[in-house]
Amino acid sequence: MKKISSISALLLGLFIVVSHSGCSGNQTQQNQSPAAEPAKAIVDTSIQIPARFSALIFAENLGKARHMAVNTNGDVYVKLQELKNGKGIVRLRDDDGNGRADSITTFANYGGTGIAIKDGHLYASSDEEVFRYNLGPDNKVTNPDQPEKIITGLLSRHEHEAKAFVLDNSGNIYVNIGAYSNACQVKDRSKGSPGMKPCPILDSAGGIWRFKADQANQTYGNGTRYATGLRNVVGLDWNPTTNTLFVMQHGRDQLHDLFPTMFTTKQNAELPAECMYELHEGSNCGWPYIYYDQLQHKKILAPEFGGDGKKTGGQDAQDPVEAFPGHLAPNGLLFYTGNQFPEKYKNGAFIAFHGSWNRAPEPQKGFYVAFVPFKDGKPSGNWEIFADGFGGTPAAVAAGNAKHRPCGLAQGTDGSLYVSDDVKGTIWKIVYKAK
Repeated sequence: MKKISSISALLLGLFIVVSHSGCSGNQTQQNQSPAAEPAKAIVDTSIQIPARFSALIFAENLGKARHMAVNTNGDVYVKLQELKNGKGIVRLRDDDGNGRADSITTFANYGGTGIAIKDGHLYASSDEEVFRYNLGPDNKVTNPDQPEKIITGLLSRHEHEAKAFVLDNSGNIYVNIGAYSNACQVKDRSKGSPGMKPCPILDSAGGIWRFKADQANQTYGNGTRYATGLRNVVGLDWNPTTNTLFVMQHGRDQLHDLFPTMFTTKQNAELPAECMYELHEGSNCGWPYIYYDQLQHKKILAPEFGGDGKKTGGQDAQDPVEAFPGHLAPNGLLFYTGNQFPEKYKNGAFIAFHGSWNRAPEPQKGFYVAFVPFKDGKPSGNWEIFADGFGGTPAAVAAGNAKHRPCGLAQGTDGSLYVSDDVKGTIWKIVYKAK
């Protein structure tokens, strides 16, 4: 009997070893080798990036992933535009440090765009409100079902409704209130319709509003209109070098469609610029009365207000610090402060361009992450495409079926760069390895 028991024990031990070697309860480790080695990172070779950079697929199929925030312990929080399985925030954790999220948890019962971490709190926005969660000593959200409501009653009329936001280092939060209009026409997006002057939309939208980051239930009456004349801002960041707010404006649409005798279809595709602005309290960027023409390098009077594509205007409006081709839809902005990437990227700006929909008959463009070098708080050279190929084949992009659309950007604790996609919910982690 003792001999039989010994053999049974040996077989049982072998069974346990084989079982632990060949199985894993974690979905991200299903492809583990029999030796139980950590799952290898998935490199996305379809993303075109500079030499010695790699684009790792950190997570997939999350839903409409918008902005992201990275906690001090490396956890990545993702805001979903729409609920998936009833939840609107995803937390991703890479337990073994291999560049792939191992554990995924979800919470929050609202969609939206904005998310940020500051001073032990997680902030997130719907299209009308901003909420705040406590992060405990273990870096977990302590009140996932009962967040504080920091700001409420923000205007949302289902056009440019995303409440993107950023926090400064003095206890303030800055929130985009997008204009519910293309160019403040009497009849929006109607051929030949004149503009309203003064534009009544600017009273409650078309700008950036500042609120306190720690005061509950604020409304417009508690906030300050920090900057105006901004049609819509989704990408924004606080520049630590200048200690100022930088934003990316979505330029207006349909110059040819609305005023065909003044603008060609090519001008319609290329104009106006998508602009980067450095904002201060009281800044005015000129929408809807003017737009910026990156080809002429001038502020041009909008046709709704007497312009013809040549007349300048906006003497009281500030110039952009950088201008990009039209209709690329800049949805993410990040000033890189990490040490992993080469020195040229230090303190420069990464921009996630969501991609165009209205450049026909010209090819659709965008669907990439661009980089602008900065020195002493100002652009110091030509911008360049840093990561491309998100949209897929040219045929898919032209047909309006882009495979992925870059949306949010976040910096990892190790100096890596996260990029989100709000088509299929892919998160990339871009890393650099020197020789």
